[in-house]
Parts: sequence; C-alpha cells; structure tokens
Amino acid sequence: MNFVLFHITVALYLLATFAYTSYLFSHNKKVSGISNKILVIGFLFHTVAIITRGVEAGHLPLTNLHESLSVFSWMTVVIYLSVNARYHIASLGSFVAPFALLLLITASFLPKEIVPLVPALESYWLYIHVPLAIFGNAFFAMSFLVGIMYLIQEHYLKSKKVGGLYFLLPSLDVLDELGYKCLTYGFPILTAAMITGAVWAEYAWGSYWSWEPRQVWSLITWFLYAALLHGRLTVGWRGKKAAIYTIAGFMILLGSFLIIKFLALGEHGRL
Repeated sequence: MNFVLFHITVALYLLATFAYTSYLFSHNKKVSGISNKILVIGFLFHTVAIITRGVEAGHLPLTNLHESLSVFSWMTVVIYLSVNARYHIASLGSFVAPFALLLLITASFLPKEIVPLVPALESYWLYIHVPLAIFGNAFFAMSFLVGIMYLIQEHYLKSKKVGGLYFLLPSLDVLDELGYKCLTYGFPILTAAMITGAVWAEYAWGSYWSWEPRQVWSLITWFLYAALLHGRLTVGWRGKKAAIYTIAGFMILLGSFLIIKFLALGEHGRL
C-alpha cells in the first residue's frame, strides 16, 4: 500500500511543479493558490505513505536511502508550508516543489523492499538521531533554495532588468533574513544529531568516534556552517557572499551523504 501512496505523491508533486512553473510565467495569483493546494494534497498523501510504510515495517521508516530521501523530501515540504504560512512567499514553492520531486524520483529508483533491521539499528537512538539529522538537512536545503532565489533576484537588480521573476521574488532583505533563520534552526539541530550519533556509535560499535566517513563529513559540514554563522555575526557576511557559501555548504553536505550511501563507505554506508 505504501508504494501506491508513494507514487501518488510523486504524481502530485510533479503536478505541483508544473503548476508553480505556470505561475512563474503567468504571474497569476489564482494559479499560485492552486499550486499550493496541489502541494498540500501531495504532502498529505506523502504523510500517509510514510506512516503506512512505518506500520508495515514495524519501525521508523528511516533505515535505507529510499526511506531517508522520502522523509527528507517530506520534511522540506513541512518547512516550506510553515515558512509560507508566515511569510506568504508563493514563489518559494516554485523551488521547493521540484526539489521535493527530485528527491522522490531519486528514491523511486532505489531498493524499496522492507527488510529486517540490522542489529546496529535496533535501538531507540534510531528514533532520535536519524530524524534530527534529516530535519537539520531539510533546514539547510531550504537555506540552499533561498540562496538560489537571492542570487537570481540580485542578478535582476544588478542588471537593472526588472522583469521575469523580479516581481515574484521577495526583496533581498527578506531572502537574506529567511536564509539566515533557516541556518540558525538547522545548525543546532545538526549539532544535536552529531552528539546523539556519537552516543549511538559508542552503544553500537564501542567508540564515540572512529573517523568513519559519515562522521568526518558531518564534522566538516558542521565547521562550514559554524564558520558561516560566525562570519555573519562577527564580520557581517550577508547578502551574496552568504548565499554563495550557503549553496556551497549544502552541495557538500548532500554530495557527501549520497556518495557515502551509494559507495557503501563506512558503517553508515553499509546500513
């Protein structure tokens, strides 16, 4: 049943992507409203799909790359819906919908079978560490998408061409503030994920730190975002520079995550 719901979700996210794209060209607020409603319906199906898979598996559905990407997509949409409820930035949905869709399409090509948990995953830390890690990544994904929007809007202003997306995108100040807020939420969540991950590693493998690839890259990512936040607070890293660093940081985060999983590097890659 979860597979049927999953594919319905993919179809609805695809439809939402087309609808949001239409909004970008038409600038029609009614199209924007329809796009958002389609995304919400897709999100509801996605929620039921995740719950159904968890019930069928008998545990939290976060034990393989297919499940992780699905929940990553779901959490990104959760954050978008929360942001849109406060800021009313319909154009952000035009970036979130295709991103969420891309994650699900990638997940659809990965092994989907529900298999028994390996011993290392038979722990209550599965319900703490993994959701924290993905939730933090979802905030970083949102800051990444906002950073792209910032660079697009900055390009319009710099080229003095007030057309296209210029009238749909928020001001640079709003985008800069929103990107920063996403980082301030994502960073402590990432920190908590690393701490709980270390405790879980000691419980499962007998050592808090073993220079395992996922641990190393998590630490590198942590330092990158820590440097970005520190730079903003101390030397005023804002605007275009902050957007570029945010985009680069997320690309490193996502790239390392996928490489470790696909190449089965370290204990995390083999789980």
